[in-house]
Amino acid sequence: MDSFAAFPLDALVVLGCRVKAPPGPPGALWRRAQRAAAAYLRGEAPLVLTCGGRRWQGQAEAWALREALRSLGVPGEAILLELTSLDTAENARHAASLLRPRGVQRVGLVTCDWHMPRALVLFRKVGLKPTPLAAPSPGCPPWPRLRRGLREHLARWLDALR
Repeated sequence: MDSFAAFPLDALVVLGCRVKAPPGPPGALWRRAQRAAAAYLRGEAPLVLTCGGRRWQGQAEAWALREALRSLGVPGEAILLELTSLDTAENARHAASLLRPRGVQRVGLVTCDWHMPRALVLFRKVGLKPTPLAAPSPGCPPWPRLRRGLREHLARWLDALR
């Protein structure tokens, strides 16, 4: 029996994204933090790993997620940072290398709904057992939605080449 048997998941993994500078409406990072905080506060996992080393306005994605989670009631000691990944494939590899030594296999994967299919494939590929916890995206006009879909399609193709 693993040490996290009382929880449905061993950990939550929140994927990083652009850090928006205030003022302005909250973006994907805030929606992802809200989804992860709600799962943590419901007792779905004892640990939250925030991923993302890319910096926006000097702030790493993982740090921005950590601060958002703390503002939503997740205690700092429950949050682990992964500060080296720059894309989704690296999120998966680096998360696995941090979580495996802790005995973590079952993860709640938190990212945007449109990004989830590719993220699930990559996390399974590194040996983790992800459960999707999608952060719903607001509706968007057809052109940006098409651009986002093409970007994900291209990224899936590039992931397969690695």
